[in-house]
Amino acid sequence: MKLIVGLGNPGDIYKDSRHNIGFSAVRALGSACKAVLKRDKGTFSLSARIKIDGRSVILAMPLTYMNLSGSAVANLLKKHKIELKDLLIVLDDLDLELGRLKIRPSGSSGGHRGLESVIESVGSSDFSRLRIGIGRPPRGVEPSEYVLMPFLRKEKSEVKGGIEIAAQCCQSWVTEGIIETMNNFNTSASKALRNSGRSILSERSEAKEIRQNE
Repeated sequence: MKLIVGLGNPGDIYKDSRHNIGFSAVRALGSACKAVLKRDKGTFSLSARIKIDGRSVILAMPLTYMNLSGSAVANLLKKHKIELKDLLIVLDDLDLELGRLKIRPSGSSGGHRGLESVIESVGSSDFSRLRIGIGRPPRGVEPSEYVLMPFLRKEKSEVKGGIEIAAQCCQSWVTEGIIETMNNFNTSASKALRNSGRSILSERSEAKEIRQNE
């Protein structure tokens, strides 16, 4: 079983903010699988179970705010009996140009409060993370304000493409593993994939919602 968690803030006010691009990638993957994320009791998250090429995967979005994401991730791991090696965190990154991806098997938080919370809560940084570039703030705008701003109209095409490729990257992480995925998505190859128009998921992908008791 794999666990893919998108980081973001809950609520309509944050839905299209730069900070929530991790949520957007998970939603895109879920939508491609016709999965509906529902409240997952005891985890402070929304989740859904899907299959990618026959492999079981849980998609999740914490309902905590970004800075408390770790508690939700820790509860998801515990409830579903998932090891850290099978965890992928999807998040925004100020230091990557808009739409660019970078996936790594481990590392520091890089100053990202949500990722920092996950590392503290699970007691390790040895898990995969996929960073999606949102670009640097313009001069005079604080990073803390910038990440909560929506994307500009002129950026939306690039953002949509980045989310599409991020969903493909998540699929590759499940089916091909971290090394092959790094080779394919941490380079300009991701731009070629974006222009190829290939489907996010294979025709064999299936979706199955997790049933929760309220």
